[in-house]
Amino acid sequence: MPETVPDPFPETAPDLSVVVHGGNVQDHLPALLDSLDAHPLTGVEVIVAAVGDWARETAERHAPAFTVLPLPDGAGDAAARSAGAARARGRWLHFVHAKDGLPVGAPHALAEHVSGLPDTVDVLLVDHVRSSWRVSGLPSPDGPRLARTGRAPDGVALDDRAALLRLTPLLGTRAVRAGFWRRHERLLTTEDEPFAAYAALLLADRVACLPQPAYEDRRLRPESLPPITPAERYALVDRYEALLGLTTGRPAVHGVLYDLMVRDCLRTFARAGMPDDVAREFFHRASVTARRHRPEGLRQPAGLEGMRRSLLEEGAYGKYRALQSANHARRGVRSAVRTGRRRAGTRLRALQYRAALARPVDPHLAVFSAYWNRGVACNPAAVAAKLAELAPGVHPVWVVTAQGAALLPPGTDHVVPGTRCYWEVLARAKYLVNNVNFPDAVVKRPGTVHLQTHHGTPLKRMGVDQLPYPAAAHGLDFQALLQRVDKWDYSVSANSHTTRMWQRAYPSRHTSLDHGYPRNDVFYTAGAAEVRAARDRLGIAPGRRAILYAPTHRDYEAGWTPRLDLAALADQLGEETVLLVRAHYFYDGTASPLGGLRRSGRLVDVSSYEPVEELCLAADALVTDYSSIMFDYANLDRPIVVHADDWETYRTTRGVYFDLMAEAPGPVARNQAELTEILSTDAWHDERATKARAAFRRRFCEYDDGHAAERVVRRVFLGEDERTLPPVLPLEDRTPAPSPEEATAS
Repeated sequence: MPETVPDPFPETAPDLSVVVHGGNVQDHLPALLDSLDAHPLTGVEVIVAAVGDWARETAERHAPAFTVLPLPDGAGDAAARSAGAARARGRWLHFVHAKDGLPVGAPHALAEHVSGLPDTVDVLLVDHVRSSWRVSGLPSPDGPRLARTGRAPDGVALDDRAALLRLTPLLGTRAVRAGFWRRHERLLTTEDEPFAAYAALLLADRVACLPQPAYEDRRLRPESLPPITPAERYALVDRYEALLGLTTGRPAVHGVLYDLMVRDCLRTFARAGMPDDVAREFFHRASVTARRHRPEGLRQPAGLEGMRRSLLEEGAYGKYRALQSANHARRGVRSAVRTGRRRAGTRLRALQYRAALARPVDPHLAVFSAYWNRGVACNPAAVAAKLAELAPGVHPVWVVTAQGAALLPPGTDHVVPGTRCYWEVLARAKYLVNNVNFPDAVVKRPGTVHLQTHHGTPLKRMGVDQLPYPAAAHGLDFQALLQRVDKWDYSVSANSHTTRMWQRAYPSRHTSLDHGYPRNDVFYTAGAAEVRAARDRLGIAPGRRAILYAPTHRDYEAGWTPRLDLAALADQLGEETVLLVRAHYFYDGTASPLGGLRRSGRLVDVSSYEPVEELCLAADALVTDYSSIMFDYANLDRPIVVHADDWETYRTTRGVYFDLMAEAPGPVARNQAELTEILSTDAWHDERATKARAAFRRRFCEYDDGHAAERVVRRVFLGEDERTLPPVLPLEDRTPAPSPEEATAS
């Protein structure tokens, strides 16, 4: 009697296992997992092969709904897919990369469809939509081809529908039978996803089609990915060499795949911008493969395309380059005619700038700017101060407007935007440091270093994440923004939340410096004397409570609208409270109700006071709405109150990265009456407020410890290895500046 083989898929097994694999690339994983968690998944299990801590932490927030497989940083996509498939119990597998997405209802539709497929079908092909940083949900070119194939209940053989090879080679658009995957896992488990996508079709006995979008392919900006190496270029030819080896004796399939290979190689050769030695070797390898696998009786297409293919098969690299040059020259003449008039207005400036660019880069020159050239401030100022201490041989020059120049500290070397000296220092400086961006015209020279320090931790959406929010995106040229971002070498971050948000908001190749914000060092280095001095400069008498009120800008408002009746608030809080009000502007003229309060010292307009860090040192508490100042002030471990009278409107019109109402750094007031009540009682600094602030500090003061500027200067200007920098102190080992009460008691 033959031995009974146990069924690897018992009756309780789900129809489909969705295997999410990879790291939290540019913070796209949370949206994918949220979408999976938002709808019932009958007949579906979700396995998350999470690569790295960010992906693991994101996935574990969905446990136990999902099975989470933690994998170490650096684990490749192939290893993650393999680990997920090994844990999966489903009869069918759907591999979903962590950067991609799934349309609403896609898992349920897939599970329902595969449950009715016969055992002879190995692969189910589905349609997809395409997304990028710019657009989302674009239809793919695959839909019509899938529709023409139809929904044959028993599937089709690829040899009878060879055109299916022309579908976009995405593994996520191929649901595969688990048994088929395990039979061919050695071949299908590869870092080369297009190879796996093609091989799945070539190895399948029969394939079925579902002309319904069930996958979202999110294309990351090439500029945000590591540069492609020569070996990776050559691997494209190797991919087709191996795939064509699977088509022996299958003329229809071979012909289609050969055509795809030639098109892919010629497109890569034309667009990749490879160095000449790499391009020559790539062309040679592609030529050898093209000759080796050329189908019998193949006729080249007419016209320019046929010429290109013939030159490739001949291995005529020189002739092909000459053909390219002729085409480029014709296009260049037409482009020059179109743009000639546009350039006339800036010709003189361009000539001066180009002349300066021809001179050597000065390794001892650094250009600093902050807040659109307002003056010496923020993270750039803290970096410059530490630079003078650790690398005095580097000369700093500040870019400052003509109006702001008069307010500079004595002896500050500076240039005014637009002047000849301005363009000369921008052309020759090795280091360019800013907390916003330098103009589009600034050239990123080889050997120069662009340091982006930023000026806050993001609650509101930034960069390309503003695209879906018209009020925030109005007037922004996102393509120009990303071209500026591509010049960054380093991006400073104060916490891992910020690091993730900058990666998705500014997708580029810059290196994140998880060193803390240099401007916040003072919150740990200042002592009682500095706190008292700040209060003295502001005229705050000892024993009085100083509350810093710092509201933010609303994109949905044309101008500033007062959110509070400050006169009434000051009156209700009494003589012992001073309001330090920092905003864009307030009531003007002495006839305002605030005039008497100003004279009495109960309200001080500090909208133009610099540096803002001194205001924080002087304040006993902070009241804000959605301003990033809350993240900086939290370093002081002093009370924070959130006044959120329009949270729903702000969240809808601007977009936010997390729910501040659920993760506030202290009590939340939704109107002035609630704010007054909080500030008039112990609620602003009671045990509940302290607990909320502690959680907020753990999350958002992660790298700020008083040594951020030193780490940045040593890494960027002195070239020290990250491993030799002063380590970030644990939160419990940090001592913030003393509170005003402590400072005046000492």
